[in-house]
Amino acid sequence: MFISLYTTRLILKTLGTTDFGIFNIVGGTIALLGFLNSSMASSSQRFMSYSQGKGEKEKQKNIFNVSFILHLGISAISVIAFIIAGFLFFGSILNIPESREYAAKVVYGSMIVSTAFSIMSVPYEAVMNAHEDMKYYAILGIFESFLKLVVAFATVYTLSDKLIVYGILMSVIPLVTLTIMRIYCHQKYEECIISPKKYFSVPLMKEITSFAGWGFINSISSIFTMQGMAIVLNMFGGVIVNTAHGIANQLSGQLLIFSNNMLKALNPVLVKDFGAGYTNKMVKTAATGNKLSFITYTIFAIPLLVECPFVLSIWLGEVPEYAVLFVRLVLIRQMVTQMMITLETCIFATGIIKKFTLSASVIWLSPLISSYVMYKLGAPIYTIYLLLIAAACCRVANALCFCNILCGLDVKQYMRHTLTPCITLAVIILCILVPIQQCLQESWSRIIVIILTTLLIYPILSYIIGFNSKERDIIGGVIRKLKTKLYK
Repeated sequence: MFISLYTTRLILKTLGTTDFGIFNIVGGTIALLGFLNSSMASSSQRFMSYSQGKGEKEKQKNIFNVSFILHLGISAISVIAFIIAGFLFFGSILNIPESREYAAKVVYGSMIVSTAFSIMSVPYEAVMNAHEDMKYYAILGIFESFLKLVVAFATVYTLSDKLIVYGILMSVIPLVTLTIMRIYCHQKYEECIISPKKYFSVPLMKEITSFAGWGFINSISSIFTMQGMAIVLNMFGGVIVNTAHGIANQLSGQLLIFSNNMLKALNPVLVKDFGAGYTNKMVKTAATGNKLSFITYTIFAIPLLVECPFVLSIWLGEVPEYAVLFVRLVLIRQMVTQMMITLETCIFATGIIKKFTLSASVIWLSPLISSYVMYKLGAPIYTIYLLLIAAACCRVANALCFCNILCGLDVKQYMRHTLTPCITLAVIILCILVPIQQCLQESWSRIIVIILTTLLIYPILSYIIGFNSKERDIIGGVIRKLKTKLYK
């Protein structure tokens, strides 16, 4: 996280506000591809984990081969689609200075290559998720961060066009990670055998394709909204507004690393529970996971929410217009989203996702369409962020409804024991931090006081208010085990 934040500062200073905004609007799909990869990986992982829960080891080889062929096809289709879309983007949609159009096209081409490599890594990522191989993510994640830092320094010292160099080098990173991932999986996991003649199954292909197709629709709608959001902001605010938008997403994305990595470990457990027939256990685990995800995110996000202007000035030096406001609104939206993040996994575990994905897609797309109309009518530039917060609330309600129908979730109990404690925690810590921020002058001393206050008080409040007696017993058991290991 810290390497990525430093890299962003370095790149913003090196490229300048205009080129950074161009990279965000043109190459933003590279970052947003994470949502697409996550969805496709979750489809393959769902079948892998479900088979593990049922003890079907041989079937996992069939699943891997079907997934490999499927993503090979998706990779080819994506490349063709991006090439065709490029003519439309550069012909009429994107608002890019003429002098930088060639560099933007090179970045876009690099993004297409990066996309192909990223999609091809999905089957391998799904296998590791199903096996809960968190050590791999730790090692490869750190290595990938260092590669990005190397790319940033190479961009600083190059004598060529810095935007072009940065775009090309960033597209090489997915190839490196795919190569490492492929070697690792084929050596460690027996189901990673590419032999379509022996293990390909047409009925399984239809089943996975149907499941992945509905998940793909959900992901495409989210990607279309997030990338469309950048385009709409570019149309009505220009590249400077895109720079602020890119900074907000970058910072929020880094904060999500902690909760997202926890969910990588939790999601296969939920699917295995459902595969083994333990639906009630899955729902209870999901509720606890949501609390942990919310607490893990907000312990970093709330101090940033309070001290956003000072943090951005330290991080970036010169803070672009709208950046502070955009960051705060994005953080609020992500806090709302954290309240239902594991419920979607439970719904996908059932395999009955058609109606859920259609309703979720409508919710995803509504802010983009509404904001375009409102901007035409003269609405302020931050309108789309307010609409996204409203959509996030609708997504929570939608997930609760479908989880109740498909998994037997008690909505009232969930609201009482999960949503209410989470909201209460956020309100209490804000009521403690805001007066401190108002009483002290902006300085390093103030931010240190706010961080220390959060780290001291928030875990205690979370233990008392956030968790029920059973969850507190589990936490106590984990602490005792850690103490025993430390003493040994």
